[in-house]
Amino acid sequence: MVKTVLITGAYRGLGYEAARQLSERGWQVILTARRKDQGAAAAAKLKNATFLELDITDGSSVTRAAKQVPKLDVLINNAGAIAEDDQEILTIKPEVIARTIETNALGAVRVSQAFLPQLLKSAAGRIVNVSSGAGQLSDMGTWSPAYAASKTTLNAITCLLAAALKEKGLAVNSVCPGWCRTEMGGSNAPRSAEEGAAGIVWLAADAPQEKTGLFWRDKKVIPW
Repeated sequence: MVKTVLITGAYRGLGYEAARQLSERGWQVILTARRKDQGAAAAAKLKNATFLELDITDGSSVTRAAKQVPKLDVLINNAGAIAEDDQEILTIKPEVIARTIETNALGAVRVSQAFLPQLLKSAAGRIVNVSSGAGQLSDMGTWSPAYAASKTTLNAITCLLAAALKEKGLAVNSVCPGWCRTEMGGSNAPRSAEEGAAGIVWLAADAPQEKTGLFWRDKKVIPW
């Protein structure tokens, strides 16, 4: 049976690369983005792909999008990887932290809740949250405090969703793709987008279904 995956923020970067890899495997891929023209253009380049307009920060937009998707096996919460702060925690404005958490973490909550009915109908439903090593409490530094706090929050949301959905057979995991050469990561990053997306795709398609509530990098569990 052909599986269907929805990837938020997938018109470029890691989201697009994950979409490309899954489409090459014969999956039905739904790319979403706020930017309609760019999203539609990205979907047109891929096999078995369609575009769906979706703004993860807008509850109405998320609700409208969910009504247009009758079947879903995997949700990849990739959108919202913004890092707008270059200050230290001692000086950063709290509203910058709040705005970043709103996008990077709460967006994943909105989308997961909206598409949960479809995911629960799948024989092997999965949610993959694209996080970052910057959010690891076990190795928390001083870099980009708003971004780091938002990814820590996203990891907490992963744990909460996994605990709530474990008995229903739906796996929920976080993944760190590493520092990749994308528009966000820049040209000096050590990893390619293909390498970063491979871990996302593995969790979406190949990881054991019983593995849930964990944080992964390169198919290995890493500390929170």
